[in-house]
Amino acid sequence: MKKLKHLFALAAFLLFATSAFAQKTKDSASYTFISIDGKGGIHNHGGTKLGYITKDNLVKDNQGHTLYFIDRDGNVIDAKGNKLGKAAKNGNYYNNDGQVVLKVKNAEEEKCAILDPKGHSQGYVHKNYKLHACAAHCFFLEQKKLAEAKKYPINTSGKN
Repeated sequence: MKKLKHLFALAAFLLFATSAFAQKTKDSASYTFISIDGKGGIHNHGGTKLGYITKDNLVKDNQGHTLYFIDRDGNVIDAKGNKLGKAAKNGNYYNNDGQVVLKVKNAEEEKCAILDPKGHSQGYVHKNYKLHACAAHCFFLEQKKLAEAKKYPINTSGKN
C-alpha cells in the first residue's frame, strides 16, 4: 500500500512537471513566432496583431511607434537612427557583424518560411514582404526590452 501511494505521488508530480514545462514552451513561442500577411500585418502565432508595415515601408507597433525602416541599400534602421543590420533581397537578415540572423526559405512561393541560422522556424512572411523577415527578430528584441524594463525599472527620482 505504501509503494502504491509513492507511485501515485510520483505519477502526479511527473504529470504536473510536464504540463508546466509545456505551458512555458508555448508562452515563449508567442514572442518569437511571427507571421507577416499579404497586407503587411505582423501577427504572433495566435493571430494577435503586433504591428504593421506602412506603404512607406516603416514598421510600426500597434501603438503607431516606428520600430524600424529599411533604406534603399537594405540597411535596417531603428527609430533613433541606429543601424540594426542589413536585409538582403533574398530575405536574409544580417546583423552589423555580417552574421546571418534570419533567412527566408522558399523565397519565390507566396508564403515564405522565416528560419533562424540553425533552421528553426521563426514564422512566415508573404513574398511581397520578405525583406521584412527581420521584423520577427526586431519584434522579439522589442518584447525582450519591454520585459527587461518592467523587470528592472529605471529610477528617475534620484533616490535609491
